[in-house]
Amino acid sequence: MESAILTGSLGAGAGNLADHAYATIKQQIFNFALLPGDLLSENTLSKTVAVSRTPLRQALQRLQYEGFVLAIPKVGWQVVPVNFAKLDELYDFRLLIETHCVAQLCAAPACHPKIQPMLASWDIDETMLPSVGLEVGALDEGFHQGLVAALGNAEIIRTHADITERIRLVRRLDFTQQVRIQETFREHTAILECILNQNSAQAQDLIRSHIQASKAKVREITLAMLQNARPTIEPRMTIDADARHSQQN
Repeated sequence: MESAILTGSLGAGAGNLADHAYATIKQQIFNFALLPGDLLSENTLSKTVAVSRTPLRQALQRLQYEGFVLAIPKVGWQVVPVNFAKLDELYDFRLLIETHCVAQLCAAPACHPKIQPMLASWDIDETMLPSVGLEVGALDEGFHQGLVAALGNAEIIRTHADITERIRLVRRLDFTQQVRIQETFREHTAILECILNQNSAQAQDLIRSHIQASKAKVREITLAMLQNARPTIEPRMTIDADARHSQQN
């Protein structure tokens, strides 16, 4: 049975606190303030997000359901370690979806009024490019979601959105280098131009190489970040006092 946080049966007050805790912890995971593999102390988290144990656990249950944390008996919670095999599968699935959408868009000029405004956003002078940061990751997500949405298939849109959510943690690392931002703007522009020119073969080749390059760069940066991770992290490798007490008994 799904927990109350998933079914929406929480009271308004508890639900708001659980939502706050959920959003705060999830953002810390996305920002790598909590690293993959970190053990999470409920005591520490409760103070950090300023909520009591009940809404905190509801938030953690929701994050567990979405695949961001694991429950470890007699220990507490853990940020899910990076699973590169799973990431490869998600990127491959994303590649299939976006390649299909690009091919269909090339063959459907009626969709082009949705594509033309996107080109104006990406075909800009390099002096106007944004700097590294979360903003670029959000812009990139919007581009790829816009391609999928332009086709108008609700099931594809839903599935693609789920994949986007699950790879967001590492995908945004692709935009920590200015050169990658420059390449992204150029590649997005080329893809859109091919769609508008109905050059299906080239458009598919471009989106394929674009996603594969992003996957490779994300893997490289993720490995480097994990290897250079700070040696002590709160609440890294921290076990609740009540969990320690249970282990001693």
